[in-house]
Amino acid sequence: MSHTAELIAVGTELLLGNIANTNAQVISQSLSALGINVFWHTVVGDNPKRLKEALDIARRRADIIITTGGLGPTYDDLTKQTICAAFGKPLILHPDILENIRAFYEAALHVPMPENNIQQAELPEGCAVFDNPVGTAPGCAFECGGIHVLMLPGPPHEMETMLRRHVEPYLRKLSHEVIVSLDIMTFGMGESSVEELLHEKMALMTNPTLATYAKPCEVRLRATAKAATEAEARSMLFPVRDMVYETLGDVVYGVDVADLAESCHAQLIRRKMTLATAESCTGGLVAEKLTAIPGASAVYRGGVVSYWTSVKADVLHVNQSILDTYGPVSKECARAMAEGVRKITGADIGVSVTGAAGPDPDERGTPVGIVHVGLATPEGTFCRSLDMGRRRRDRIQGLAANHAFDVVRRYLQGLPIEQV
Repeated sequence: MSHTAELIAVGTELLLGNIANTNAQVISQSLSALGINVFWHTVVGDNPKRLKEALDIARRRADIIITTGGLGPTYDDLTKQTICAAFGKPLILHPDILENIRAFYEAALHVPMPENNIQQAELPEGCAVFDNPVGTAPGCAFECGGIHVLMLPGPPHEMETMLRRHVEPYLRKLSHEVIVSLDIMTFGMGESSVEELLHEKMALMTNPTLATYAKPCEVRLRATAKAATEAEARSMLFPVRDMVYETLGDVVYGVDVADLAESCHAQLIRRKMTLATAESCTGGLVAEKLTAIPGASAVYRGGVVSYWTSVKADVLHVNQSILDTYGPVSKECARAMAEGVRKITGADIGVSVTGAAGPDPDERGTPVGIVHVGLATPEGTFCRSLDMGRRRRDRIQGLAANHAFDVVRRYLQGLPIEQV
């Protein structure tokens, strides 16, 4: 039997935008792996009337309702009370839970338990209790009229601990299918172009399915299959993966990798090669992305952020005649920067980025969006020149950093380097 879930996040702070609803993402990912369909996310404030309305809607279209938030001790923490009233479940005091909460205050906080915490020990009659080892609010689950209702605390570390310890085992008993996904990562082609090439095949797919998602500066394709076992579902995805590779070619840079930086890191490890960076308009973003990866020191020698022209000349040894004749935003300068950082660090590969990220043209009038990416290798020096148009400054910087990683990965894979 296929189950359908709705997630209801309770908290006025979510509606005000004071905090992000990260719980919904974590729970949805978990339910997907369990083979449970998530078709609706709802957010409602700390208001019993509106929560009751949300519950009435959810119980008509889902057989699993999971709530987060509103289990605390304060006057506006009314999730349990509202849910129990909606489903006709009395609240029962659990003395053992009350003693655990009291002990937490006395032993960990060294203060007496406030009386309003008593309501945290009141749970729906006949429910399965989910203990909370990292907080005071227990969660619970009950079944009523074929609908499973699960209540979890709002703080993300408490919610995720309870999810792994209790919710996943509880739901695993309900589901007899698993959902498996592959993320196929691409760079160098826009979402509309990717979708156009794959549209006819995607439209005919039901299980597995394929969908495009635009990420900042790249496009992700998610292939998803549902089957009785993980192995069976995964085997259904391999033909989809192969079809995408065949259709899109070398714009596909990896499967189930986080980003281009991680892909480059893995390839540098395999090739036993090292990299150095010389950056101007990206301000160290290439280095930041690479050094965020554990083990980056095995492949990354170091980098230079050379905003001033004098730093390009004095540190990276870019010939002054190049700077005077062509300017700091030029393919000639990008090549010289890559060669310079490769030489001073002793790296196998040097990659450089120079450009006009805006919001105004540079001192020589170079239009915003003009970027040059240099690559110095044992086989020679290359340059990819780009016109990104008048985008936002941070978008130009992000795209430029990705182009730097793309030229590196293309070199390591033996692909054409200068083309986009």
